[in-house]
Amino acid sequence: MWRDSFRLQIFCLLLAILAIVVLVHNFLQLEHLDDATVSGSNWITANNDRQTLSRTTGIARKLYCGYERQRLSKREQAEEESLLAALLWPKPPDDEIPFIQSTDPAHSDFVIVKPGVLFKVGDQLEVLVRMKDFRGKPKQYGGDYLQARIHSPLLKAGAVGKVVDCHNGFYKVFFTLLWPGEVKVSVSLVHPSEAIQVLLRLREERPDRVYFKSSFKSGRFSETTECNVCLPGDLPVCNFTDLYTGEPWFCYKPRKLSCASRISHAKGGYQKGLLTQEESLFFQSDVNIKMPIFPSGPDAVTVKPKAFADSSAMDIAEDPNVSPSGYYYQDQWRPRTRRIHHFNESEDVTKCLQGKVIHLFGDSTIRQWFEYLTAFVPDLVEFNLGSPKNVGPFMAVDLKRNILLRFRCHGPPIRFTTVFSSELRYIANELNGIVGGRNTVIAITIWSHFSTFPVEVYIRRLRNIRRSIIQLLDRSPRTVIVIRTANVQELGPEVSLFNSDWYSYQLDSVMRKMFSGIAVHFVDAWEMSLAHHLPHNLHPNEIIVKNQIDAFLSYVCPLQT
Repeated sequence: MWRDSFRLQIFCLLLAILAIVVLVHNFLQLEHLDDATVSGSNWITANNDRQTLSRTTGIARKLYCGYERQRLSKREQAEEESLLAALLWPKPPDDEIPFIQSTDPAHSDFVIVKPGVLFKVGDQLEVLVRMKDFRGKPKQYGGDYLQARIHSPLLKAGAVGKVVDCHNGFYKVFFTLLWPGEVKVSVSLVHPSEAIQVLLRLREERPDRVYFKSSFKSGRFSETTECNVCLPGDLPVCNFTDLYTGEPWFCYKPRKLSCASRISHAKGGYQKGLLTQEESLFFQSDVNIKMPIFPSGPDAVTVKPKAFADSSAMDIAEDPNVSPSGYYYQDQWRPRTRRIHHFNESEDVTKCLQGKVIHLFGDSTIRQWFEYLTAFVPDLVEFNLGSPKNVGPFMAVDLKRNILLRFRCHGPPIRFTTVFSSELRYIANELNGIVGGRNTVIAITIWSHFSTFPVEVYIRRLRNIRRSIIQLLDRSPRTVIVIRTANVQELGPEVSLFNSDWYSYQLDSVMRKMFSGIAVHFVDAWEMSLAHHLPHNLHPNEIIVKNQIDAFLSYVCPLQT
């Protein structure tokens, strides 16, 4: 009996020792895990050597992100393939072009085709651009990214041109002459073709070049880990994929805290050392980033008024795909597809918005609309929700006229300083919670924070938003929905790697195609920022925002014809 009891005690003691050993081992493993999590991760790891080719670029892409493994219907698959095919960009003949053979805007020039012709309002103006390298030799291939506009400084008038790549070092630019007087031509090289190939590589190989973090807290304990659309390696992760949209989002699991203890999301920072020394030469301020190309002859033409035409109706076209979509005259935007009302008095705005609920969803460029309206309309008073500055959500009310204005940022990825986890909402889900109707107005913009990811990530986000829009319009067809497009911005060597106009242009092209054919309206912020005489800015000047608001409100309260 005593022996049996002794054996039992020995057995229990051995179990206890074994349990302690296992506990210590797990603790040491946890310590090691914490060190790896806090220091951040390397996206290109030895465990992730398998690759696939991007359908957009042919560039090798790591498999861990699953961009190629979305479950799509046949229709969605066909649409995605069509969208990606439309984005294909001309490549240089060789993978590695020396800097001296790359495009030099200083040696390049443009000429106005038939500058002596008598031009009238409504005529087409053609410009031929000839690209040369730093040796002064003509380029034999295309792929440069150009921006072009016509303008009349004294009239504060401007419009964008359509650039056509001839794939042989020449580019044609077509302008529609939309106002009388002296009209000047401006052409700029945004990026040489050699730089575009670097941007393509970064988009496919380094979607981590902007990284994110989340804070976890429980009582007096707190931890911070790295987050992104996808995370490599075998470290444990918290899966924050949205249950309704399937939008993926992951964070490395904290060492001691649970995934449920996440309290905030924030931008972590920007990766450095992304370029080789040779590649960095393609991204130089005052050399080959947004540099003017000068004319080799006249840079202006004189445009005569169109005879026997009603000037008030002359700029209205029937084609909804007309290019350009509009132009500035006396600093006022004039769309070519519809009439616009200029809301120059705050009373005009309140009269238009009376009895309405306005939802603004997106990034800081549509937050500018909230800031403009609350500053311009005295009775539209912001209600303090205790939200972080520049992050939101924000709300303003006019109790007398029954106006409610809301702003909410879109879900991750978003590069804001700190967003409470409880406020991370996907636009599609927010739209599903809106009843809609004739007194409901919705404005959406989403583009800038997706520029570092392969295009499939953006397509998936738009697909979810579009599905929710269609469902909302099906149950409440009188709901007004407006899409604000992307806009151009100031670029330097570093910004170009994360938010180049070329990235924005590609995403904007996808957005316009995906939302065409459904009952939404567009505010063409792209042309409105490019055609204006003010310097480019991610957050356009107030006069440009004012014109955006005029275009927006003209959809809410269209002029009676």
